[in-house]
Amino acid sequence: MISAQDWADARRVWDYHQMGQTPRPCSVAIGLGSHDLGVADTAVNLYKRGMAPLLLFTGATSPTTRERMPRGEAVHYQERAVELGVPSTAILVEPRARNTGENIRFSRELLEKEGVEVSSVLLISKPYEERRAYATARKLWPAVEVFSASAPMTLDEYVDSIGDARTVIDMLVGALQRLMIYPEQGFMISQSVPADVLDAYERLCEAGFTSRLLATDVPSS
Repeated sequence: MISAQDWADARRVWDYHQMGQTPRPCSVAIGLGSHDLGVADTAVNLYKRGMAPLLLFTGATSPTTRERMPRGEAVHYQERAVELGVPSTAILVEPRARNTGENIRFSRELLEKEGVEVSSVLLISKPYEERRAYATARKLWPAVEVFSASAPMTLDEYVDSIGDARTVIDMLVGALQRLMIYPEQGFMISQSVPADVLDAYERLCEAGFTSRLLATDVPSS
């Protein structure tokens, strides 16, 4: 049973994960691989709006995508983009990355190899991964301007699209934990977590939404 308090806390964490940035034209748009094919749809929409002349999809497979995307997340994203009308010449594929840090590092390497000059990057991710993608890119690619984008969805709409509310809330909690502990490990820049977001996070942990947490102590402030 998910209580009214759980839902209120989940919405607060959901809102924090989203950067609220207005997309602007960038050198390249990078779609970060995941189970969510909607990332590719959002990338195509932004491409057609003139937000980037080039799309780069990055991602291998994971335990959650191996069956749904056997050819790899980036390849399935590419196929979806072509199906939606993006010319194959406007798409690059990076098929090796298995986490957000590798998404950024391997994409940067591929763009350098292809001779693409990059001064700004539009990162496209799942809605609750916007801030993580932004913080990771700022750490690993400090020379470029970084903007984050995702499908414009409410938490309720995203839960409906996934079909499993508890799993979604677990993912929100796990993503926030990483935002708090990864800067100390050198994986991303540090970002302030407002007190009300931290309170919501701690209540959700106490309520048992912990399946996506890493096995480590999490600072409470």
